[in-house]
Amino acid sequence: MGKGKIVLAFSGGLDTSICVPLLKEEYGYDEVITVAVDVGQPEEDIKKATDKGHLIADKHFTIDIKDKFVEEQLFPTIKANGSYEGYPMGTALARPLIAEEIVKIAKKEGANAVAHGCTGKGNDQLRFDFIFRGAGLDIVAPMREMNLTREWEMDYAEKHKIPVPVVKDKPYSVDENCWSRSIEGGRLEDPSFHPPNDIYEWTVSPEEAPDTPEEITIEFEKGIPVALNGKRMKGYDLILAVNKVAGKHGIGRNDMIEDRILGLKAREVYEHPAATVLIAAHSDLERLVLSRQELSFKNIVDEKWSELGYMGLIHEPLFAALTAFINKTQERVSGKVDMKLYKGKATVTGRSSPDALYSGDLVSFESKTIDQKDSIGFSSFFGFQARIWKNLKK
Repeated sequence: MGKGKIVLAFSGGLDTSICVPLLKEEYGYDEVITVAVDVGQPEEDIKKATDKGHLIADKHFTIDIKDKFVEEQLFPTIKANGSYEGYPMGTALARPLIAEEIVKIAKKEGANAVAHGCTGKGNDQLRFDFIFRGAGLDIVAPMREMNLTREWEMDYAEKHKIPVPVVKDKPYSVDENCWSRSIEGGRLEDPSFHPPNDIYEWTVSPEEAPDTPEEITIEFEKGIPVALNGKRMKGYDLILAVNKVAGKHGIGRNDMIEDRILGLKAREVYEHPAATVLIAAHSDLERLVLSRQELSFKNIVDEKWSELGYMGLIHEPLFAALTAFINKTQERVSGKVDMKLYKGKATVTGRSSPDALYSGDLVSFESKTIDQKDSIGFSSFFGFQARIWKNLKK
């Protein structure tokens, strides 16, 4: 008798594929149960993971949480203008939900241990571990515990006749969901290396984008995008539609040096067309309907919310408190935003809202609704202490 059952978070990629035999050969588990969680990966990838799981594991589950991912993670990140060091988060938001599905299967199958294919150098290990430890489960992570390299993994997969999508001449690691696509590894680990265009799948290069701009209209209700060009759509479908149209115009690429949670700097390449467009539109609409004080404080809240979201700390009490504040501000964030998509840029061209704090009559130079003489008293006290300080210096 070995150690019994273990449930493995399974993507069908190199790392998780070789985990199946490793968990038996090196860790002594009798039964390995694989779980693939669909958060908007390509249908072909989900099918391959499902087929491979049934082929190499003792039992396999594929769970579809696309709508849950959109409603519980992506809508909140739009409301929070979610961004970490300048890019919209994707992988970070999906990991905690995936981990929670793994926990459910572990409890259902009577397993006391769970496993993942994360290395000891990245962020995902922490996002998974946070959820797993909270559920009281033992954690096995062969990649970090055995200090494995990708070359060793590829040789091990070949030796065990496990088909994997990574080959030595193109060893990129790709993570994809409906919100974001990240590419890392291989020659991309050199910050000076210029990425080849064939690593991108969602976006064309701005140089190859159409020479004619395209205009779209996004409609929001309480901070949530609900319609594209006047057509109401459920969240997942709307995101896919915006991904397609924005990607066609070369919008949503990031090639950056990112600070990981552990303190390591890493070169990361991302594609996120819909995220780029929707967050830009949402942020602009907020400026029309929220007060100066709300906007100022919300910038601070959004930044902290994004940092906690990046870390995967979705059960941190502060995260819940920040989310409550953000949701309160979104009660008035309804309206339409017109955007022009052209050569890698998404530009807001117009916005409207029934809750706008903007008044054309009050601000117009042609209107006398406000008596301009009333501002003289305000102006006389404006910067009063600074003027006193300047005179004292004299």
